Amino acid sequence: MKSYDSRPARLLSARELTPGIFDFTLNCPELAAKAVPGQFAQILVPGHTLRRPISICGIDKKEGALRFVFQVRGSGTEALSRFKPGDMIDILAPLGKGFPLDRTKRTLLMGGGIGVPPLLAAAKELGEMAVAVLGFRNKELAILEEDFKAAGAKVLIATDDGSYGYHGLVTDLAAGEDFDVLMACGPGLMLKAAKALAKSRGAQGYLSLEQRMACGVGACLGCAVALTDGSGREYFGHVCKDGPVFPMDMVKEV
Repeated sequence: MKSYDSRPARLLSARELTPGIFDFTLNCPELAAKAVPGQFAQILVPGHTLRRPISICGIDKKEGALRFVFQVRGSGTEALSRFKPGDMIDILAPLGKGFPLDRTKRTLLMGGGIGVPPLLAAAKELGEMAVAVLGFRNKELAILEEDFKAAGAKVLIATDDGSYGYHGLVTDLAAGEDFDVLMACGPGLMLKAAKALAKSRGAQGYLSLEQRMACGVGACLGCAVALTDGSGREYFGHVCKDGPVFPMDMVKEV
């Protein structure tokens, strides 16, 4: 039996967090019941053939709701941003594999830019065992800090220009923290540095990867990523089917 489904979901709330970044909560109890942190959805936008992949930011199984925080990057997400509360949105979810959370281990959640939202659901599961180290270009683009704090996580912020929090790279800020597990989502250079940091500590590491995709379920094989298995054999996996979360040792290049 497939673990995902396509359902019409009512938009409960919609707001613009910062210019170009929107926060949607949708009522979809059947899909929320199946979802785990780190998974994503494919959202149908009228007038566009391909669905838009959006990471799941929040899961409320009691209320039957899923939360999505996304950035306008093209005509599809721009059209999506114009939906209003009460509108119906067709979503295919939950897709992919999520984070393997262990509530007994101190877990560093490293996020960069729009890679931050997928980590929030993980922080809510981990509570005080989470350290969220979040990086943004500037103060205006910093999002979800209070949400991570409300989840019980320790929160540290870095900005490229020093307008808020630590002035510098999020990976440099994270280096001062103790952790058993590292989970990261964000730009490729950040993921590469996160992988190196986890290896230097002898810690488990998991990377959430992004790729352009069409179907979202592994049928079109478009979202290929270079991986290695435990024996060193190299092969191509697919973000939508095998990920988006991968053990860092599997990821050949980021």
